[in-house]
Amino acid sequence: MNRSRLAPGAGIVTAPGDRPVLRTSEGEFLRIDTGHVGPGELVDRLTEGQGQAASAELDRLVAAFEEAGHAVTEPRRPPLTGRTVHLLGAPVLTEPLARFAAAEGAEVQSASADDVAGLAGRRDTALVWCLDSPVPEGLWDEADRLPARHTAWLRCHREGAHTWTEPLASAPGDVTAAHVRLRRLAATAAHRELAAYWAGHRTPDTGPHPTEPAAALIAALLTADLIAWASGEPHRGSGLPARRRLRRIDLRDLTVTEHPVLPVPEVAPLPAPTARTAP
Repeated sequence: MNRSRLAPGAGIVTAPGDRPVLRTSEGEFLRIDTGHVGPGELVDRLTEGQGQAASAELDRLVAAFEEAGHAVTEPRRPPLTGRTVHLLGAPVLTEPLARFAAAEGAEVQSASADDVAGLAGRRDTALVWCLDSPVPEGLWDEADRLPARHTAWLRCHREGAHTWTEPLASAPGDVTAAHVRLRRLAATAAHRELAAYWAGHRTPDTGPHPTEPAAALIAALLTADLIAWASGEPHRGSGLPARRRLRRIDLRDLTVTEHPVLPVPEVAPLPAPTARTAP
């Protein structure tokens, strides 16, 4: 007998005097036409695995739940199973991220800056680099080359009271850290000042550094991006896809804002000036 169970997040609601309704994992309510099958039989089958009686009609009804993704026959497989995640950077962020990624099935490994080039070409592998500071010039140049070799690349950094999580890049043409810098410079009238800030022409850092709740929030957002990568990034709701989403987390009140960001196309160099002969 089919041992189907309701999919995680799904449930059956029975209002008094009314027919049963499926609440999907997305929060929608769908009426269920059980035909000649008693609602209690269906509930028993999808929660206990079997009911008091079996019938071909009940089997067909359960099969319809499975085809629509509202019932499953296998235990839930953690979404990062079979993926390797290399972590590099500030322990205040990488430690909770390591726990969250491992809980979702990933094999988590520590990395150093010297390991980055060796990760190129490893599919089902992601590098996540977390900084509790602005990004020094050139630090992420090598990692920016990983997506062209189909190794996933995810990063975050802090600028003052804001932590930025940049789009996950996993294929040629995805948004790199260099693209984000160019887009941000183009979006502000203070581009000279922002460039000088990134280049280190600034007063000593005064924080604030991520607290434990802030670090957990940032790690959870990064884990969600890794899950989107591992699952082929199914688009749900109205949010931006992980490969095109720049987030800003305000460490003072833990508010999160999202900004769309696109790759910067390569521009052909200007032609060399031609020598002009005097008349």
